[in-house]
Amino acid sequence: MVATRTVPWIPVAHRLDVILSDILPPVEQTTSAFAFVSDTAGRTLMTCVDREGRGWDIPGGHVEPGEGLAEAAARELHEETGLRLPPSSLSIFAWQRIELLEPPPAGYRYPALTYMAMFRAAVPGAGAPTRPPAGSESTHAGWLSRAEIERVCPQRTWLTLLPA
Repeated sequence: MVATRTVPWIPVAHRLDVILSDILPPVEQTTSAFAFVSDTAGRTLMTCVDREGRGWDIPGGHVEPGEGLAEAAARELHEETGLRLPPSSLSIFAWQRIELLEPPPAGYRYPALTYMAMFRAAVPGAGAPTRPPAGSESTHAGWLSRAEIERVCPQRTWLTLLPA
């Protein structure tokens, strides 16, 4: 386990554990998948949503019904950054385990125990410029250094997973 914390976007007492693992979390309890893609310059491909105060984040999102976790991460990567990688190029390296310690409030759409799968991949050379496709919720994407990511994403739960 890398870290344990709480986050403001979960409305009841909870525990969020960040865990390094090359084994998938329980697939039936995994609600989202993310893709950490790096280049040889040591930068990570990030996505940005310029609404609702969301800002910069790792590309990723909800797993669709019948979709595999790597497929979800690859789909979200393309939808949010424009970069298309085959799911086979992504490898699981970590996950976040979220456990509610109180009953969920009315309308809460996640189970009391859920997981977020974290995949990684590397592109050869320097990451090429990329942009989200038309219709994406993301407004732009970019290859950011660790220092830039720490500046624009200081409270993200996944920050400890970035390579040094």
